[in-house]
Amino acid sequence: EKAKLLRSQPAQIVEPKGLLYVQQREFAVTTPKDGSVSILGSDDATTCHIVVLRHTGSGATCLTHCDGSDTEAEVSLIMSSVKAFSTSTACGRLEVHLVGGFNDDRQLSQKLTNQLLRAFDLQPEDVHLVTFCVTELNDREEQDIHFPIIYGIAVNVKTAEIFPATFPVKGPDEDLRSAHILTGAPLTNIYDAKTEQLRIGPYFWGPFPHVDFWLEQDDAQILQNLSTSPLAEPPHFVSHIRSTLTFLKEHPFPSRSLFPDRKPRIYKKNEEGLWEQVCSDKI
Repeated sequence: EKAKLLRSQPAQIVEPKGLLYVQQREFAVTTPKDGSVSILGSDDATTCHIVVLRHTGSGATCLTHCDGSDTEAEVSLIMSSVKAFSTSTACGRLEVHLVGGFNDDRQLSQKLTNQLLRAFDLQPEDVHLVTFCVTELNDREEQDIHFPIIYGIAVNVKTAEIFPATFPVKGPDEDLRSAHILTGAPLTNIYDAKTEQLRIGPYFWGPFPHVDFWLEQDDAQILQNLSTSPLAEPPHFVSHIRSTLTFLKEHPFPSRSLFPDRKPRIYKKNEEGLWEQVCSDKI
């Protein structure tokens, strides 16, 4: 019933004001007391799943975008991140919302759904599954081709409302964060709710293998080889991958060009509710 209700809602366009956008293999956790961030969101999930974990007592809310790389460790990480903000464990309960995936040919969505259910089931605490809109419950068919119905969701940290969403602005540092994922990064926490700062990096990788080869390929080749579900990707998938590959080519050694002082790039929301970079010497 909950999945049906969620699927029936049109995707809302979420503007950057008050938004913290979470990319694949990133997570962020905050509480209703946060003066900077009121919405956590992520999209472009095809076989990936977006997970929202919330403690009803403290209101601590975590959103992450899982791709099946290390599901058990990721679930433990988001569990401990929410529990860190929920000291009075007596009142309230942990609720989880799973959204994403579809009936893809390689059954990657189904595999990830099973991994997530198992990982939450293994937790010592009780976790209540409230929204389950994944794989076959998030699938539509068009001329024998399967697609996800919902590609992205947002959660309002203040009201706990969850809704389908798209995000015109996925920054800051979109290419840098995507490059981190493409080079095989583990799940990374990008937000410090206590200081209300978005912290990116420091990230380190070596020259990306065959980057020139990939950049020479046409759109069809990139889609076929660098996507888990080529037929179901959103239209901007290839341009996003090209942009990330170009960034990797420009920064083969981020320790020299991006993080010479080994400090994160730090952003805070300004008065307009938009991210603004903070000079590291002010911290």
